Amino acid sequence: MTAPVSGRTGAPHSTARPDAIRLDGPRTQGGLLWGRVPPSSVVAFGGRPARVSKEGWFLVGFGRDAPPKAELEVTFPDGRHERLVLAVAPREYRTERIDGLPERRVAPRGEEELARIHGEAELVRKARLIDDPRTDFLSGFRWPVQGRVSGVYGSQRILNGEPREPHYGIDIAAPAGTKVRAPADGLTTLAEPDLFLSGGTLIIDHGHGLSSAFLHLARILAAPGERVRQGEPVAKVGATGRATGPHLDWRVNLFDRRLDPQLLVGPMPR
Repeated sequence: MTAPVSGRTGAPHSTARPDAIRLDGPRTQGGLLWGRVPPSSVVAFGGRPARVSKEGWFLVGFGRDAPPKAELEVTFPDGRHERLVLAVAPREYRTERIDGLPERRVAPRGEEELARIHGEAELVRKARLIDDPRTDFLSGFRWPVQGRVSGVYGSQRILNGEPREPHYGIDIAAPAGTKVRAPADGLTTLAEPDLFLSGGTLIIDHGHGLSSAFLHLARILAAPGERVRQGEPVAKVGATGRATGPHLDWRVNLFDRRLDPQLLVGPMPR
């Protein structure tokens, strides 16, 4: 089966027997697996149910610090049950130092600012927990913007000399105003022009809990509730929020699991 690594490859295909469990994708921390089972099968991953489309498609993902083994269970329409133990490859993450950030964006202290940050985080969390039966992810994925990769997934961030949470996206340096294009088909579920930490923030839901978030935007072109197609302009690169210069921070989630966007698209085109 061929993974939909980019918009040019399209959806996966397989010639395996119809009752097989078919999985494709990197079995590594930060990876996304595309699966297919006979329609009406029931799938659970890590003890949590996974949505299965009427055609049998489902998604499972491994977080940044996923353990070395994961359990996938499938109950077929005829009642048969199969359990797979998947080996998850570990990764080594680099340390990235970023200096020159406005101090109030790194360590906000006022009650009003902290309350704002918590409220905005809840908006983002709710958008990422949407469980829509659409299978827009079958369009495959492409880079939303091209440029120098200035920050990678999983890296330990040291901001203004202070250790902070790891980075869960990929940073792409590009001139301010560069168009950001939808990496896959989807539905806009959040469009906020000025969040405290992430500035202009856009979230596109690709179905089954898989979503893309775009941070530090100068302008958002897609309206909430708008259907977008792969390659359509949805925003413009900026340096809003906690940023030192114009770039796109692209993040991918499967519900609350934070995935590595680069594993969906491969190396940056030259």
